[in-house]
Amino acid sequence: MTAPVFLVDGERLSGLSGDAAGARPGRLVTLDGQEGRHAVAVRRLRVGEEIVLTDGAGTGAYGTVAAVEGKDRLDVAVAELRTQAPPNPRITVVQALPKGDRGELAVETMTETGVDAVVPWAAARCVTQWKGERGLKALGKWRATAREAGKQSRRLRFPDVTDLMSTRQVARLLASASFAAVLHEEGSEPLASAELPAGGDIVLVVGPEGGVSPEELAVFAEAGAKPYRLGPTVLRTSTAGTAASALLLGRTGRWG
Repeated sequence: MTAPVFLVDGERLSGLSGDAAGARPGRLVTLDGQEGRHAVAVRRLRVGEEIVLTDGAGTGAYGTVAAVEGKDRLDVAVAELRTQAPPNPRITVVQALPKGDRGELAVETMTETGVDAVVPWAAARCVTQWKGERGLKALGKWRATAREAGKQSRRLRFPDVTDLMSTRQVARLLASASFAAVLHEEGSEPLASAELPAGGDIVLVVGPEGGVSPEELAVFAEAGAKPYRLGPTVLRTSTAGTAASALLLGRTGRWG
C-alpha cells in the first residue's frame, strides 16, 4: 500500500536542500493542525510508518513518522525530497455548474484522473446559481474537494480551482489556449481523433444538464473552440469532463 499524503505549508519543505538523495536524510518536518489531527486521530499513524508531505505545488517529502505527540502532531524524518515538473500539456476543464452535489463529484473524479485546473462556469442553462455567500461556500467546497482528492490520489501537484467565470471570461481563456474544445453530442468530429498540440494549454468546456446554448457555442467558436463529440453515448455533465480528460491524458502521453 502506498504511503498516505498530507498537505503542508510550502515553507516547511523549502528548508530541505537537495543533494544526491533528494534531501538531507533524517531532516525533521512537523505536521500539525488539521492535517496533523487527521494523521494521528483518524489515520492513526505510528512511529516508523511511511508518510508523504506535499505542498500541493509539485514538491513531496518522503519519509517515516519519527514521533507522535498528543492528538494532532507528529514529526516526519524525511529521507527524500522529490519535485514534479509542471504538466505539459496542461489540461483545464471548464465545468458548468451542475445540480446538487454533482459539482463536487466532478471535481473529485477529475482530480483523481489528473486534471490540472477546474473552472466553474455560470452557463446560461445552469439551474444552480452561485451568488453571494452561497456562491463562496460552494466554491470553497469545490476547492476542499480538490485538496482531499489530490491527497487520496497521491498527487504532488493539486489542481487549481478558479473563481467562477462568465461566458465572456471563458471565451478569453479559450482564445489563449493551444487547443480548445466544447464537448457536444452534435460535434462533427470525435475528440479521439482531434489534432492535439505537443505542449501548451488544452481547455475543454463541459456544458450544464440543459446543454450549451447556441449563443454560447457561437461565442466559443469565435474564440477558436470547436464542438467535439466524446462518444456514441451522452454523458452527464458531472462525468463528461473526467472521461474526456482521461482520453486526452492517454493521447498526449501523460499516462504513458
